[in-house]
Amino acid sequence: MPLALDIRKGNVINHNSTPCLILETHHRTPGKGQPVVQVKMRNLKTMRSADHRFGSTEKVEVLTTERKNLEFSYEDRGTYSFMDLETYDTLELSEELLGDTISFLVPNTEYEILFVDDQPTQLNLPSSVVLKVVESAEGIKGDTASNVQKPATLETGLVVQVPLFIKEGESIKVSTDDKSYQGRSS
Repeated sequence: MPLALDIRKGNVINHNSTPCLILETHHRTPGKGQPVVQVKMRNLKTMRSADHRFGSTEKVEVLTTERKNLEFSYEDRGTYSFMDLETYDTLELSEELLGDTISFLVPNTEYEILFVDDQPTQLNLPSSVVLKVVESAEGIKGDTASNVQKPATLETGLVVQVPLFIKEGESIKVSTDDKSYQGRSS
């Protein structure tokens, strides 16, 4: 097994019998005592982040990971189907595994899925996605104060605040981090 010094950002380790994705690593050498490796990691079961300190010579189990780009096909009663475009194999993921990413899933779009020991564990979203506005109230005539916004319902059911000039049928870019409007899509 590798030492804690060998852990890098993006590795998945087995910590307390749970797979954890390493988000940050820092090597610290205090004036007294042994060097330590300070890591920020995300528990892939609970999706909570935590800091942990390993001794630099402590052994850590690094799990086998693979990242695959799969195309989202459709949703059927809480099961989301993805297709591998190389082998045409279908993978079904549950609503629990996908969590909040569901509101950004658009059919016929590729998404990166992280596999740990050949099991899907996390769907990674791009920083922004393009979604179509399906419902949006008309702006009030004469309401031209700066930065006035209105709610818009998107094709996935997500509701975001958009400027008054956005109309139904338009495609807009939405941030996957904070669900905010980023602009029109060309």
